[in-house]
Amino acid sequence: MMATDRLTAQMRFLLEADKLKSVDRANVLMDLSRAENSAEHSWHLALYAMVMAPYAASDVRLDRVMLMLLIHDLVEIDAGDMPIDQPHDVAAHRAAEEAAGKRLFGLLPDNQATALSDLWHEFEFAQTQDAIFAKRIDHLQPILQVLFARDPLPDHMQVVYDNLTTGRAARFRDEWPDMHAWALSHFDGPKAALDPTLSARLRFLAEADRLKSVTRATLLADASRRENSAEHSWHIALFARVLAEHAPQPVDANRVAQMLVLHDLVEIDAGDTPVFGQVDAAAQAAEEDAAAQRLFALLPADQCDAFLTLWREFEANETADATFGKSLDRFCPPNQNLAAGGGSWVEYNVSYATFRDRVGRKIEHGAPALWQWLEPRVTVFFQQKLGRSTD
Repeated sequence: MMATDRLTAQMRFLLEADKLKSVDRANVLMDLSRAENSAEHSWHLALYAMVMAPYAASDVRLDRVMLMLLIHDLVEIDAGDMPIDQPHDVAAHRAAEEAAGKRLFGLLPDNQATALSDLWHEFEFAQTQDAIFAKRIDHLQPILQVLFARDPLPDHMQVVYDNLTTGRAARFRDEWPDMHAWALSHFDGPKAALDPTLSARLRFLAEADRLKSVTRATLLADASRRENSAEHSWHIALFARVLAEHAPQPVDANRVAQMLVLHDLVEIDAGDTPVFGQVDAAAQAAEEDAAAQRLFALLPADQCDAFLTLWREFEANETADATFGKSLDRFCPPNQNLAAGGGSWVEYNVSYATFRDRVGRKIEHGAPALWQWLEPRVTVFFQQKLGRSTD
């Protein structure tokens, strides 16, 4: 397969993945404002994996766990979400997910299709230490999503109780007894104490839920609504794992993905700044750095230092990993705009020159192969669809 054909196949998969942002789950955001979707759930799980890594077995590989969690719910694009408290035909649902996995991963070049399909199956059957830890994270997050809610819904609390006592999370009684006791104490008090270090990590993860309510200028690929910063972070972390081979120099794909999982957390305090809007760059940088210090300080000191250092490396845009990550952050939205009929380009009346200056140059700097693939598509769109000069 030629390089351009390979990239086209990868982008077909990544744009199809955009549909996961429209799959609603039974869980709601912690502020109870709306249903959580499966894309932002997958982002939250990747963040959980990073934060909870100290509780994994010594032979667990975080890079594999994170990739499992980034892809584990993609099959819901076709098969839908299946709430744990609802009766369903297990065999039929498994068959639907298998068919979905075959279709979705089959969009990729053969070697990546096989690798991601195998990893998804490994997660589903939970027969390795990596998959067991990933499943533990996947089963823990919805429980904490309810327990940390502003005013937990009674029916959701009942689902959590049933899950902890007779459902899939009952195994936490043996696997993670202090977590199980703490969660169950919300129902039969007094509330059990948690280790302060674990408690700090949970507070950070609960605060991170607010990123799901930060709205961006970019539309979903189907133009149905604006995306939020959490699902955007999930999408570009997936971009990093699929497109790392196109970096102009070797990069650590999982390290880039970690940067992208963290990079927009500061928007909880600082808000999103549209790339085509007017902004005081110095003031924005100061506000975002203050936000990073506040948010990461919720974590234990060693993890705070590690995450803040990684976030600042991304912002400085000087290392190979950071530069490629920054390019992906600019590369993803134009593809959504192309699919959505112009998106933010129309809203902000963007000229090609402005696009080239604020977006194209940054993509070209850190990922020239991606820019070479994207540029002719954008050029044709500006000329034929928007009727704007590209001279």
